[in-house]
Amino acid sequence: MKLGVVGLPNVGKSTLFNAITDAHAQAANYPFCTIEPNEGVVQVPDERLDFLSDMYKPKKTTPATVEFVDIAGLVKGASRGEGLGNKFLSHIRQVDAIVHVVRCFEDENIIHVDGNIDPARDMETINLELIFADMDTVQKRKEKAEKLIKTGDKKYAIEAELAGRMMEHLEKGKPARTFELTEDESLIARDWFLLTIKPVLYAANISEDDIASENPYVKQVEELANKEQAETLVISAKIEEEIAALPKEEQREYLEALGIEKSGLHRLIQKSYSLLKLQSYFTVGEDECRAWTILKGTKAPQAAGKIHTDFERGFINAQVIAYDTLKECGTATACREKGLVRSEGKEYVVQDGDIILFRFNV
Repeated sequence: MKLGVVGLPNVGKSTLFNAITDAHAQAANYPFCTIEPNEGVVQVPDERLDFLSDMYKPKKTTPATVEFVDIAGLVKGASRGEGLGNKFLSHIRQVDAIVHVVRCFEDENIIHVDGNIDPARDMETINLELIFADMDTVQKRKEKAEKLIKTGDKKYAIEAELAGRMMEHLEKGKPARTFELTEDESLIARDWFLLTIKPVLYAANISEDDIASENPYVKQVEELANKEQAETLVISAKIEEEIAALPKEEQREYLEALGIEKSGLHRLIQKSYSLLKLQSYFTVGEDECRAWTILKGTKAPQAAGKIHTDFERGFINAQVIAYDTLKECGTATACREKGLVRSEGKEYVVQDGDIILFRFNV
């Protein structure tokens, strides 16, 4: 999973990236201090894997990972090359989902590129630039398809017609993800690599003082996000920065003192998994306990293929224990004695938290 962190300059984007990745992206009080995208790989926090590791005491524990990409601040006109726009837009094309950081805090010491705090305006600025870039892409695909209609291949007429409808939708200022596509149309649109078809999570960046209070700016973000089928996460980049600076054993105490159950990173990853319809299953043993990330709806052979293609090709069955069942029984042996280890075949749809032993022919 690769998440692109975007936003206007000086909204706390690089501060948040630094905190959640424990990296050192440049964060400064001027536009375009981030030019080349910074990348950081983060381990996915998962209490279930921690529990399994404590139970099996393996030689190695391998969590799932998420890659974050800190993309330079976009500005009005980015789709036409303003700022360093076109280059940054190309970086967005390479990610699975977008984390759009929106400034929801006042601070006279931190410049806002438009002079004042207005989340709705800021969100629109970036969304319109992405829409303009997509309009350019769709127009080119439409023109190309129209030229190829004369070859007699019906697929070009279908693509041209779809591009025409998509263009009308984008011209209304609506992102591609709110355009209803049939299954066949989705396959066509997938090859257009549209920016606004990507899932979006809005990170409403609040101040430390607002962590336990209502923030009127956050309401703006939530209302607009709901209209465009996006998710919202309220987070304080400053607090996440403070948490990241603490030793691991002190982080939990700090969160409790603030009245926060989970860190922003934990909640961000949870929301991102939900956004991309991802889940985890586990393999366990003395050598390794490991979390594997798959799409919801993945069947057992394809889940096995995440480990090795031979596992999918020679799949026989999957020995499955639900995580909650193992936790309740205490050991895999106890689960077997109670008949709670299931043997599942090729049509089994893997569930979040399944603990699986795959049997296969070499």
